Amino acid sequence: MTFFEDLPVPPERPRHTQPIPPAWVGPPTDELPGVVPVSGFVHSSNRMALALKSVDVYSTGCVLDLVWTVRRGDQTAGEWREAMDKALTPRGPFQQGLDGLLVGVGYPNGRKVFAGLVEPSLGGGMDADVTGPVLTPLGGGGSGGNDEFLQGTSRYWLWPLPLDVGTVLVAKWDGLGMPESSVPLPVELFSDAARAARKFWVD
Repeated sequence: MTFFEDLPVPPERPRHTQPIPPAWVGPPTDELPGVVPVSGFVHSSNRMALALKSVDVYSTGCVLDLVWTVRRGDQTAGEWREAMDKALTPRGPFQQGLDGLLVGVGYPNGRKVFAGLVEPSLGGGMDADVTGPVLTPLGGGGSGGNDEFLQGTSRYWLWPLPLDVGTVLVAKWDGLGMPESSVPLPVELFSDAARAARKFWVD
């Protein structure tokens, strides 16, 4: 007989079924996406670069994976600290105001969608009747800096698919001196990538 033999067995925790979120909320949790390796610059100058590194294409939408880097150049220590604060302080969508990183997608028919700007139709929560398009920030893989460089990543869920040729990713970052810039999305590659997406589970 051991000292802990008489401890009571904890009751089994009841299983709570989780509702399946609607497609516009984010990437499917049961899919491995097809990947389009883009490596295209949204903006590139002698001080800052913002690039669309890749696109993860799911059956319902896609994740735009952005990377950015800034170099100090001839900035004073005070100017560099201010730039680091603007770039590295964690904030939610649009909390940085117009000085922060603004990201949107433009469609050939003139329609626009902005990251983090919730449509009035989304006010009903998960049960809202959403037609899209929706561009949702998913966060990034971290950011950091030193006395010479700042670097970081950002990811965005774009829904729905398919997209027409001529759809562009647009970004602006006044706080770091980046003017409004854009890059075409390689939507002609999305169909093959979506077909390459695989379900994790086969019931």
